[in-house]
Amino acid sequence: MDLLRIEQQAREVVSEVAGLAELRPGMLLVIGCSTSEVAGKHIGKAGSREVAEALFRGISAAAQERGFSLAFQCCEHLNRALVVERETMEKCGLEEVSVVPVPSAGGSMAACAFEQMAAPVVVEHIKAHAGIDIGDTLIGMHLKHVAVPVRPTIRQIGEAHVTAARTRPKLIGGSRAVYERTSSNQSCM
Repeated sequence: MDLLRIEQQAREVVSEVAGLAELRPGMLLVIGCSTSEVAGKHIGKAGSREVAEALFRGISAAAQERGFSLAFQCCEHLNRALVVERETMEKCGLEEVSVVPVPSAGGSMAACAFEQMAAPVVVEHIKAHAGIDIGDTLIGMHLKHVAVPVRPTIRQIGEAHVTAARTRPKLIGGSRAVYERTSSNQSCM
C-alpha cells in the first residue's frame, strides 16, 4: 500500500472540497473515514494505524492551509461521536463527553486524530459546514441543513469510495422572496 499516495490524495480531496465549500477560518469540516476501506477491506474489519496516520497528515495539512477546523467521526461503537480540538469545542459551544477513542471502539482514524491533535476532546453532536466521507461511513447526521453534494475530482482514496457535501443556508419565504444580494434590493426605504 502506497501511504504517500494516500496522504497526497487526502490532501488534494480536502483542499478541493474546502474550496468548493468556501471554507474559512471558524468553519468546520467533518471527516468520516474507514481505514479498512482505504486498504481495500470490509469496513470495520481491518483498521490500520499506518493508513490513519497518512490520512491525518494529508487532511490536517490541507486544513492548516485554509484555517478551518476538523472533526473526525468515530465509528458506531461510540455512536459516531466526534474528535475535535478543545478550542473548536469551546468556540462552537459544544459539550464534551468522556471517552477515549481506540481502534476497536472509535476506529483507527478517530483514535489517530485523538493522539495527534494538540488538545483533543470528544463531542456527541456537531453541525458542520461541509463533510468528506471516505469509505461510506455515513456523515450526514453531522452536517448543517441543507446539505449539497460536492463532486471532488478524486473519487477514491486508496480503495475507498469518497463522497463529499457542502451546506448552504435554508431558502425561506415564498414567491416574493429574494435570495441574492444586489444593489437594487439593499435600499432602506
